[in-house]
Amino acid sequence: MEHLNTFLARQPPFDELTPEELRALVQSAEEQTFEPGEPVLVEDGPPAPGVWVILTGSMDLLHEGEVIQILEPGETFGHPSLLTGMAPAFTVRARERSSCAFVGAAPARRSLGTQAGAAYVAQTMRQRLTGAGETVHGLLDVGTTPVAAIMRPPAFCEPGRTVREAAAQLSADGVSALLVQLSAQEVGIVTDAEVRDAVADTATSLDGPVREIVRHPLVSVPASQLAVEATIDMLASGGEHLAVLDGGRVCGVLSASDLLGLDARSPIALRHLILGAADEDELVHAVGQLPKVFMLLLRAGVPARDLGRVLSLQHDAVVARLIDFSIWRHGEAPVAWAWLDLGSAARREFTLASDQDNALAYADPEPGEEAHVDAYFERLGSDVNDGLARCGIGIDNNGVMARKRLWRMSKGDWLRTFDECLRIPDESHLIRASVAFDFRPAAGGLTIAPQLTEHMRAARARPDFMRLMARTASGFPVAVGFRGQLVTGRNGDPPERVDLKRGAIIPLVNLVRFHALAHSVTVSATLERLEAVASTGGIDRRLAEALAEAFDVITRVRFEHHADRISAGAAPDNLINPDQLAPIAHADLREALHVVKRAQKQLGVWTPAGK
Repeated sequence: MEHLNTFLARQPPFDELTPEELRALVQSAEEQTFEPGEPVLVEDGPPAPGVWVILTGSMDLLHEGEVIQILEPGETFGHPSLLTGMAPAFTVRARERSSCAFVGAAPARRSLGTQAGAAYVAQTMRQRLTGAGETVHGLLDVGTTPVAAIMRPPAFCEPGRTVREAAAQLSADGVSALLVQLSAQEVGIVTDAEVRDAVADTATSLDGPVREIVRHPLVSVPASQLAVEATIDMLASGGEHLAVLDGGRVCGVLSASDLLGLDARSPIALRHLILGAADEDELVHAVGQLPKVFMLLLRAGVPARDLGRVLSLQHDAVVARLIDFSIWRHGEAPVAWAWLDLGSAARREFTLASDQDNALAYADPEPGEEAHVDAYFERLGSDVNDGLARCGIGIDNNGVMARKRLWRMSKGDWLRTFDECLRIPDESHLIRASVAFDFRPAAGGLTIAPQLTEHMRAARARPDFMRLMARTASGFPVAVGFRGQLVTGRNGDPPERVDLKRGAIIPLVNLVRFHALAHSVTVSATLERLEAVASTGGIDRRLAEALAEAFDVITRVRFEHHADRISAGAAPDNLINPDQLAPIAHADLREALHVVKRAQKQLGVWTPAGK
């Protein structure tokens, strides 16, 4: 297994072993092959007898049946169970035909007992536990959905209309039942079933009044009732429709198909559909269901911050599947790599109007192999960028995409780039830092996040850089005027429109990013940054809470605007007409922007302590 010696020498934690230690490890290893879907470790099953290092292919890491992470060549699994002697906390299953090097218990423990081994165990466990938590937040349980989120508008029919006319009305799109007001207190229902019975019954005239075939009394449920509870009521009634009441008034109709389709429109089902897509055409079709899931969750009252997590998790699944397609097309990557989400995807604040912001990092190639290695990752980046565009995730106007050489480089070049951003804070490096300092490894096995975050943690010691970041954070224009009105038509926006991304979210995100860098907070999510900075005393707790509330308000207005656009058959965007907002939403948005503007003024010109 001479190739294994070379392979392991490039993978943590084995890259820190002496040549003698590495040779002994390789001699004890055996190569194992697993077919697609074959489990290697089972959650709560027998403890791991050793560790596995992926050589080719990829593995799904699952918790309670959900994919938490995709493990790529060079990554190790089985070590937490081996070291504790306890049952595995995750299932590891072959995603495709894959080969692994299996290392037995004794040599594996010796390797993991080194300083590098301990760091690897801690890092991977943190990454996998964080992934499990983010997945739980992003896969909401539709069992908590109220019937108001999935009901259809009621369709009424006058009791004196004929059965024939009722049948014609039932054939209209989206109408599965007609409500008939029999008296001031009683409402009945007519469905296809009643019409079919009337046709079969020779004693019933199709020209007779529809009141003669109405089924009553009608079973009803309140609009606030959970869908899972309504299912039980429907089964007990023996029918396939329920009336939905709001304060005694019929506000909707619920059918059996609405309830049966609920699980199919859940975030869980959609993610499974995306990760299981057989090709890019099937993937595009699956992603086309995302607006429906979004609308369902929004109507169910899911908070805006959680909706952003849902959309981010689905985005991650799309990226993972596109990477699969590219690797199957071009073969295994020549070196370890990491796909980096940037911007809103990195912060897990993705929206239906978000553009692509992504990058690629790969292990430093051997001398003379630089062009060959980069050409492979240029193909990978292009495939994923093109695939995301086909899925409706737009091309970034600034070209922040992995296919571009500026955003695709070796690990060493990335570390040098981050260092240059701090040492040489000119305009180009400042723009690079504003984008790249919101990053998150979304796929791949290359370890790069700890080193990049170390550079970010050192930012506060660079006063020139921090002053420029402060100027950017305090000077980015907020879409609110001197007299408190929302400013429209700015920077080329259409007249009477406010761009909530450029005029609201970007100023807030820039502001919070600055406070995070100033206090060595390296997490990317805006709300988590605020909480961490406030907890360290970096900003006043009341200001942090006000900014968090402003973030929620702006995001909620964005998502409600997305819903309006979807309902109108248009693509979601960030351009709102303030005059069309409800008075409460208008007032909330205006106050949220004032909070951001006041926080910008408080920042002023930042000067490090002691300078």
